Amino acid sequence: MSFESDLLDSPPRGPNIASMSLPPGFLDELRTRTSLAQVAGRKVIWDNRKSNQAKGDMWAPCPFHQEKTASFHVDDRKGFYYCFGCHAKGDAISFVKDTENVGFMEAVEILAREAGMTMPERDPRAQEKADHRTELAKVTEAAVSHFRLQLKTQTGADARAYLEGRGLDEAALERFEIGFAPGGQNTAFEALRDKGFAPEQIVAADIARQPDDGRAPYDAFRDRIIFPIRNASGRCIGFGGRAMAADAQAKYLNSRETDLFDKGRALYNHGPAREAAGKGQPLVVAEGYMDVIALAHAGFEATVAPLGTAVTEDQLRLLWRMADEPIIALDGDTAGLRAAMRLIDLALPMLEAGKSLRFALMPEGQDPDDLIRAKGAAAMQTLLDQAEPLVALLWRRETEGKSFDSPERRAALDKSLRQAIGRIKDPSLRRHYGQAINDLRWQLFRPTRQPRGKTGPRRPEAAPQPGTRASAIAAGAMSDADLRAALILATLTQLPELIDQFDADLDRLSPTHPDHARLAEFLLTTEARDQAALHTALDAANLSQTLENLLSLGHVRIAPFLRPPGDPEKAALCLAEEFAKLAARRGIDHELAEALEDIETTEEDPHLSWRLNHAVQSRHRADHPKPPESADAGEDRAALSAHLQGLIEGRAWEKKKR
Repeated sequence: MSFESDLLDSPPRGPNIASMSLPPGFLDELRTRTSLAQVAGRKVIWDNRKSNQAKGDMWAPCPFHQEKTASFHVDDRKGFYYCFGCHAKGDAISFVKDTENVGFMEAVEILAREAGMTMPERDPRAQEKADHRTELAKVTEAAVSHFRLQLKTQTGADARAYLEGRGLDEAALERFEIGFAPGGQNTAFEALRDKGFAPEQIVAADIARQPDDGRAPYDAFRDRIIFPIRNASGRCIGFGGRAMAADAQAKYLNSRETDLFDKGRALYNHGPAREAAGKGQPLVVAEGYMDVIALAHAGFEATVAPLGTAVTEDQLRLLWRMADEPIIALDGDTAGLRAAMRLIDLALPMLEAGKSLRFALMPEGQDPDDLIRAKGAAAMQTLLDQAEPLVALLWRRETEGKSFDSPERRAALDKSLRQAIGRIKDPSLRRHYGQAINDLRWQLFRPTRQPRGKTGPRRPEAAPQPGTRASAIAAGAMSDADLRAALILATLTQLPELIDQFDADLDRLSPTHPDHARLAEFLLTTEARDQAALHTALDAANLSQTLENLLSLGHVRIAPFLRPPGDPEKAALCLAEEFAKLAARRGIDHELAEALEDIETTEEDPHLSWRLNHAVQSRHRADHPKPPESADAGEDRAALSAHLQGLIEGRAWEKKKR
């Protein structure tokens, strides 16, 4: 017997006098939420050469005896530790108890506090309830034997034929302990009562159900193929049944909630999948029993399924204890897609650095069992290898099949994405999601150009290839606002420690050039605050060429504070001045727009001429902060278009008399 199986019956996991007052299930929940590697990591120094953090397989010198070699082993996925030198063994509770020199309940309180769990009120009947659960487990184990026997009888011939048609051989039937419940009214109830179990025990385990009118109990499962459901430690806690009759009210039926069975906190094939995932196999989450069996039979042994419901928070925590990125393999139909989308909303607030999900959506109309039978295990492996990250499926949910041909629709998309990302609690992770969404958004909304002299609908043109320099920007065809925006962005890329100081101004910058707009969005979301880290991040975001083009602009190259090593104080003064000029320019343009609008609607107004000329002069001063003293109204008027100048000189707002 291995030390891990021996641990199942060791004191830390068995009844404890101090734990008798805790309600059933509390310690299991605590162990589920606790990472033993993190707990033990406070007391030991891991041997990085021997450890495999990705698999939760950790080794260190033992904290319980003096040694130099790494003989202390932690299996984080199973929550066990064992020292091959002094033979100390246990779980997170026993580790805290022995290393902190505290009692059992105090160790539980320490771990509960770290896991964010509230200690429950003491339950004086806890031991009685634990004994009751043990008795119920005896009933379910007896039921497993009964159902398996029925499958081998003549009564189970049709069920055997169905399973054979689904590709299940004798080895698969034995491995998953598949059985059959005949169509009789109380076959299982009578068989278990004949074995000495009390009727109330059989009913409490939901093998049979008691009618409200006091009639004799009837079997919970009738004319169904039976799949025993075991918890991580191997105890049978309930059953699932697939109807043989095509017209059955429910194709699949699970045990009701009992003192043993909570379907929201259990996974089908949990124990074997945990062991396979610990050996490096990808953890796959399928929809049902037959999918799990088909995948495991095809070699994907680290496969589990929820029990007739959508994945719950507790099940998601169980999955992350087994693997950092479980692959959700859902059916390629509408229901499967809906389940994937619901899971996104559940997972977002629970995401952590290194803990996420990937999605492998089956071909439309197929489940994993169908795909494997049609195209073999290689096709399934290809699909798993191509599994998409959660952020990609989030983007698909918000954009697929939708049109964004108006500002309002784009604003609605931005709002829904902000709301989704805002549910992520980890600030660093939230920032990375924002950056990824910005990249996807830029690809969706990247502008298209209409060739000159052409009419008709606009056609998208190929995006400039990396290295292209012969752009309007490089040629100098930039407005004053574009020039200022370019200088601002160049400054922040060379001195990223100034980003936080000017983030509000940067958010209002709104460059007109798409490359610069994308760079501005990137600077708002990146965490990098030193030049080397920022340029590495820019390269990863495919923005290196954009930066190179930006720094090649003439008015950027001559900025003295951008020459190595750079002067942050002068750069900050420059940024403040440039942002102020852009703000003033926006105000002046707004004033001009209002005045021109009044031209169309206002009769003779002696003040309107003054307003227009004042706006013209202000705009010229904003564009030329130090004009020569000889500058006159002619220079001011030249700052506007010929059309606007004509309106001013012709006093278009005055009523013309015939």
